[in-house]
Amino acid sequence: MQGQYDIVMMGHISRDINVYEGEEQLVTGGAVVYSSAAAVRSGAKVLAVTRCAPADRPELAVISDSGAELHWIESASTTSIRNVYHTADREQRTVTLISRADAFTVDELPDVQTRIFHLAGLFVGELPDELVTAAARSAVALDVQGVLRTEIDGQLLFRDWPQKRRYLPSVTYLKTDAAEAQIMTGLSDRPAAARMLAGWGAREVMITHSSEVILFTDGQLFRAPLPPRNLSGRTGRGDTCFAASLAWR
Repeated sequence: MQGQYDIVMMGHISRDINVYEGEEQLVTGGAVVYSSAAAVRSGAKVLAVTRCAPADRPELAVISDSGAELHWIESASTTSIRNVYHTADREQRTVTLISRADAFTVDELPDVQTRIFHLAGLFVGELPDELVTAAARSAVALDVQGVLRTEIDGQLLFRDWPQKRRYLPSVTYLKTDAAEAQIMTGLSDRPAAARMLAGWGAREVMITHSSEVILFTDGQLFRAPLPPRNLSGRTGRGDTCFAASLAWR
């Protein structure tokens, strides 16, 4: 690792098993995969930091082939997640954690120059909360999935982030979806939830929904429709929206 980057992204890849209408699709996913591709194609210089078992290292070609620089850290196992979608819009799903790679540590935060550190976690415990403040020498981007999605009896379920008031003031760019925002704030009204999250310290808040993306920054609310051509690429859509926005920033 050397040089200067626009965005450094940190998170597990996942060997995803996506099930819809009885059909299984095996893909290499994870926020770091979708986000790095979108950011590179939006013009950013990206370093992706991830970890997996040595046997699965060839799967990381999906990152380097996108044009991002890759830093691999060895793990005893690789994260694998099974997503069973129950509705046509793919908003409702059962998520099972099959295996998990080793957690990152603060010491593994790369010592490089970057404009943004993007903490692109998949579940609680993958990226310790302390990374938020450790990365704050640059602007910090946080996908709240990594601090809300909790393993309970093998399933990944969403629970509120106990440390949100402590760490949100260190977050420049915060990304949630509508359901996550409601868990954190108790509000189903997306603009009101965005304002509350900003009031707790996040400088810029993005909330994605099946119908739109909203962005709250500098006291102003912006909205853009999100009309998909189809929903076959539903997984990772929020990641790509956020990464494209970070690249623009």
